[in-house]
Amino acid sequence: MSFLGLLAIALGVSADAFAVALGKGLHMSRFDLRHAVAIALTFGGFQALMPLVGWVLASQFARYITGVDHWIAFGLLLLIGLKMIWEAVRGGEDTDEDSDALPVRELLVLAVATSIDALAVGISFAFLDVAVGWAVLLIGVCTAVLSFVGVLLGRRVGRRFGGPAEIAGGVILILIGTRVLLQHTGVL
Repeated sequence: MSFLGLLAIALGVSADAFAVALGKGLHMSRFDLRHAVAIALTFGGFQALMPLVGWVLASQFARYITGVDHWIAFGLLLLIGLKMIWEAVRGGEDTDEDSDALPVRELLVLAVATSIDALAVGISFAFLDVAVGWAVLLIGVCTAVLSFVGVLLGRRVGRRFGGPAEIAGGVILILIGTRVLLQHTGVL
């Protein structure tokens, strides 16, 4: 597979992580470089790890993974999207300290949810002529960079638009999960 083909795949699987990072940036009361880097590295790491796992497991477990990956991604993104909307609608729940917290468990759940498609891509790599090491590196780097940019943009939008932007971020997560579900069930 060509570099441009791999780059297109890397950008495609990075899109969900970018959107989620944008939502995390929306939720920040102030920009925190450490949190932005943690989000970028976590999302990039999971996006790089999942295709590798998919590639390794493809021959033995492909039929089990591809049968439920879309439901897992949908459920996780739905729950987190609803949580974001709930917090925005309730308002006043977050103090400055709370809104700047970066819960590790939530970050890991988001990283897994946004990297489920990358797992499926890794499965397909097992059946294609792909230099897996380079593909994994490219996916991880693209995702990390786009996630960092997403946090930056989200923070700037959040400062101007606050609650409505956070609601939009939650809706985007739900829509991403729904898109994954509909694509994998053949509706789209």
